[in-house]
Amino acid sequence: MGDSVDERKRTTLRRFAALGAATPFVGVASGSSGDNSRSEVPAAIRGYLSTTPGAHFSKLRDDLKLGTGETQHHLRALIEAGEIDSSRDGEYRRFFPAEQFTEFEQIALGYLRRETPRNMLIALLESPADTGSELAGRLDVSRATVSNYAGALEAAGLLDRSEQYEVDNPETVLTLLIRYADSFGSDAVAFAARADELIRVDRS
Repeated sequence: MGDSVDERKRTTLRRFAALGAATPFVGVASGSSGDNSRSEVPAAIRGYLSTTPGAHFSKLRDDLKLGTGETQHHLRALIEAGEIDSSRDGEYRRFFPAEQFTEFEQIALGYLRRETPRNMLIALLESPADTGSELAGRLDVSRATVSNYAGALEAAGLLDRSEQYEVDNPETVLTLLIRYADSFGSDAVAFAARADELIRVDRS
């Protein structure tokens, strides 16, 4: 059992390490001697964050099949080396490739990694005239849930509620949704498949 778990971990690390080796990161200085699985961890984290920017600690740890202490050690080293950035998002700390995302983009990615806010933003990009009640019905959540998240999105600079619900900086939110759709989930993947039609309609 232990050998199979270790092999799955090594396979996961190698897959993301290959991405990390091909990803242009700022100040790449990682690389340690000794245990190969250990030396692959920094590159695997870089590769993982290149495809899943804004992942929080627990998700990164679990997806890479790392231990808590191991994850903390390598993240700390990568931050000190200037290879990755981190920012606080409520109870989460989220991680990004260094110097690749603006503050607004980091905030947007944080909310896009939460299912209900992401689906609210997707719905409003597709149907900007939706009211709070319509959003609640469309997403099968309570009106109070929509209202609470709408307030948080507004405070974060992602939503304007002055006249109706309207996504702020929709081009950036749309770009992030499409570029990292696979890392968000099936709802974002389905949206990305429809996005070309949405853009054509918007431009016509």
